[in-house]
Amino acid sequence: MTKNNIVLIGMPGCGKSTIGVVLAKVLGYRFLDADLLIQEQEGRRLSQIIEEEGIQGFDRIENRVNASIQAERTVIATGGSVVYGREAMEHLGAIGTILYIKLPYGEIQKRLGDLNERGITIKDGQTLLDLYRERVPLYEKYAHLTVETDGLELRDSVKRIKELLLENQFI
Repeated sequence: MTKNNIVLIGMPGCGKSTIGVVLAKVLGYRFLDADLLIQEQEGRRLSQIIEEEGIQGFDRIENRVNASIQAERTVIATGGSVVYGREAMEHLGAIGTILYIKLPYGEIQKRLGDLNERGITIKDGQTLLDLYRERVPLYEKYAHLTVETDGLELRDSVKRIKELLLENQFI
């Protein structure tokens, strides 16, 4: 397994899947949405898994599925909570370049609708701001590269990411 994948991490709503599809086309890579892979392997929607297994159960499933991804020349869009799984993050870092798509809290808040509908793991009594503050240090810890996309159109975000990958000789 070579390290020729691009792994996108970041808060829900930061555009991992949207950017990932376009980035894969621009690079001539495959695209893999880890959340859809979890749903496919589990035979249930993310929100159902969270409802039936609880947050810890979902985190275990997410960690297992992401730690088993086998891919070549693929842009992998992960779920926002993937950073809670040490095995998953070590595996993803071993098979690819981890790119943190960074957006300020206010923009994340604007983009997200119903958190439960989206299958976002948020503990009882925890706010979106609490979640943001909890996860940002994890995204920063695991990222090989960080790209700020605030105020950028989709095509400009993809262009900036491609330039960053080229500059750092990851592609």
